[in-house]
Amino acid sequence: MQAIEKPRFETDAQERLYDYVERNGAVTTDDLEAAFSMESRRLTESIAALEADGYLESDDGLLRIAIETGAETEHTIEGLTFTIRPAEQSDLRGLVSVMREVAEENDYLVAETVVDLLDREEVVFRHNDIESRIFFVATVDDEVVGWVHLRSPNFEKLAHTAELTMGVLEEYRGHGIGSQLMERGLKWADSNGYEKVYQSVPATNQDAVRFLEDHRWETEAIRQAHYKIDGNYVAEQMMGVML
Repeated sequence: MQAIEKPRFETDAQERLYDYVERNGAVTTDDLEAAFSMESRRLTESIAALEADGYLESDDGLLRIAIETGAETEHTIEGLTFTIRPAEQSDLRGLVSVMREVAEENDYLVAETVVDLLDREEVVFRHNDIESRIFFVATVDDEVVGWVHLRSPNFEKLAHTAELTMGVLEEYRGHGIGSQLMERGLKWADSNGYEKVYQSVPATNQDAVRFLEDHRWETEAIRQAHYKIDGNYVAEQMMGVML
């Protein structure tokens, strides 16, 4: 990958501080002081070095991992005004709720796996030696109504690929929110060095398949009887798009 490379630290202290922030999503300096037996000056210097190297950023007194995700944008389509923006740690509960509702409605098994992990870890952004993940959300009146998520394993042979999930609450569909989320996610992936984005959906969800096809995605494979939903075998439709 290009922008989302594995961090390389100058000291063990910097690595331990980064790992703590990455695992917890957003922390204060007081949190770090309580978690580590480190003199104040050394802690301050280590945080400053991580910020200077572009690994951490500070906002309103909170430290979080630094991943360039761009600014929020506002759209008005078919009489509905909504915002597309990078997710924040404070979006966690709303994000989990929306993902669960959409995943259960559409038997979106990949999204179910993602939301279970998100709910368990309670961290929106991840970037470590194993994986990287980011979220963008769509909001109406500051409430999360949709998401797009990209995840990439940090392995050389797969570093050019990212898995995508996305969805919009049923009552907000038909206003272009899904298209704007898709565009934002693919644009971010392209600008950060990814070459291919992929996902899998149950073949019974042809609304999702048509949506993806309308956005240049192609079916790469069908795995017959891959899912068993309510006692019935359902094929998995594996789709991808080259950037």
